[in-house]
Amino acid sequence: MSFWDRIKPAPRPIAATDVQLAPDASQLSLTWEDGARTSATAQVLRQQCPCAACVDEWTNRRTLDPARVPADLRIQSLQPVGNYALTLGFSDGHSTGIYPWPLLREITQPQS
Repeated sequence: MSFWDRIKPAPRPIAATDVQLAPDASQLSLTWEDGARTSATAQVLRQQCPCAACVDEWTNRRTLDPARVPADLRIQSLQPVGNYALTLGFSDGHSTGIYPWPLLREITQPQS
């Protein structure tokens, strides 16, 4: 088997086909390519922010205390990042997190 035979493109992760923000900006709802619909509150999304200010880059340990994120948090802005992620701006002024589709799928899944 040659080197070129072993190289295969990585499977494309699932992506959202529709993104809806609740009228009061308290919740984000997503419809996925496989037809699934998921959602999460702004508070949960902020608590799971993957940015370097919220997660230590060396240890991958969460540095943001989830208890310090207010329940009445709102999403103030929502922007696509290429075709692979969203960036969210929150009412607490935080806006540096990039949420790739696989992370959003994980965060917005119902907890069992």
